[in-house]
Amino acid sequence: MGKKVVVGMSGGVDSSVAACLLKEQGYDVIGVTMQIWQEEEPEKVEENGGCCGLSAVDDARRVAWSLGIPYYVMNFRREFKQAVMDYFMSEYLHGRTPNPCIACNRFVKWEALLSRSLEIGADYIATGHYARIMKLPNGRYTIRNSVTAAKDQTYALYNLTQEQLSRTLMPVGDYTKDEIRKIAGERGLAVAKKKDSMEICFIPDNDYAGFIEKTVEHVPGPGNFVDKNGTVLGRHKGITHYTVGQRKGLNLSMGKPVFVTEIRPETNEVVIGDNDDVFSDRLICTNLNWMAVEGLNGKEHAVMAKIRYSHKGAPCVIRERGDGTVECRFETPQRAITPGQAVVFYEDDHVFGGGTIL
Repeated sequence: MGKKVVVGMSGGVDSSVAACLLKEQGYDVIGVTMQIWQEEEPEKVEENGGCCGLSAVDDARRVAWSLGIPYYVMNFRREFKQAVMDYFMSEYLHGRTPNPCIACNRFVKWEALLSRSLEIGADYIATGHYARIMKLPNGRYTIRNSVTAAKDQTYALYNLTQEQLSRTLMPVGDYTKDEIRKIAGERGLAVAKKKDSMEICFIPDNDYAGFIEKTVEHVPGPGNFVDKNGTVLGRHKGITHYTVGQRKGLNLSMGKPVFVTEIRPETNEVVIGDNDDVFSDRLICTNLNWMAVEGLNGKEHAVMAKIRYSHKGAPCVIRERGDGTVECRFETPQRAITPGQAVVFYEDDHVFGGGTIL
C-alpha cells in the first residue's frame, strides 16, 4: 500500500482531479471536505459555486464514491470563524483590506487539516491548487509557479510553513485548467464541467460591508470624505465600504475622477485624491514568512513582488528594517498599495517570501 494522503475535496473539479491523480500514482487516498460554513441557503451556494458548503459535500462525496476512496466530512467551523471570519471583520474595521483566502490556507486548510490528518495516520495532505512544491538546493521547501500563469495560485500560499510544505502534495500544478477538465471528463467525474468559485465563500453576494454590519455589534457609521489637507469633501457610508484605489461608489461630484487614497479608522475619515495620489514606489510589510530563505541577514535583495492576487508583479529591492518589518522599493510606482493585503516576493519561478502590507 502506498503512502497515505488526505485530499481536501471542495466539490470542485480541481480537488477532485487531485484525488484522482494521486490514486493513480499509487497513494492511499482519503477524501475530506472541511465543514466551515453551515448557515446557508443551498440554492444560493449552488448558484455561486460555493466551495465548502452543503452542496459541495454532495459533489465531493459523489466523486469519492466514483473513485472508490474513503470520504469524510470534518468540522472546522470553530477554526474557520476564529482564523478567517473574525480576522476578516477586524481588519475591515481597522481600515485595512484583508485577504481571507490566505488566512484560510495557512490556519485552516493547512494547520488544522494537517494536524488532524497526521492524527489519523496520514503522511501528507493534498489540495487542488495550481502551484507546485519544490525543494531548493539549500534544503528549504518553496512554492513554485504552476505551469499555467492564468490560474497560478502561489500568491495565496506564500504563508505556509516549512513543515506544512514538507507534508503537502499539489498534483494539479503540472496541468492547465483545460487539461484538468479533460482528465475529469475522461475519468467520468461528475464535476468535470462545474464552474469555478470566485466569491469569498462566506459572503456569496460579495457585500462585505453588509455582512460586517449584520455580524458585528459596533460598526463605525458615516463619516467625512476629506482631501490630504483635511478639507471635508462630503460624507461617506462607513469605512468598511471602501478600499484604497476605489473609484466607483463614492458619490462625490468633484468634476473629475477621484479615488480613495487612505482610510483613517481613528478619525473615521476616508481620504480622497487624484489618480496620481494612488501610486507609490515604496511599501512597508510585517508578519514576514520567509520561504526560500531563512531571512535576508541584513542584505538587500532584488525580487519580483506582487501586491495583490491579480497584480502581474514588479521588480523591487527588499531590505529588513531592524524592527521586524521589511521595506520594499519598486523600480516604478505601483497603483493602490493597500494596507492589509499581502505582498509576495518571487525569485525566478518560485516564492521567496512575503508579508502583510502596513
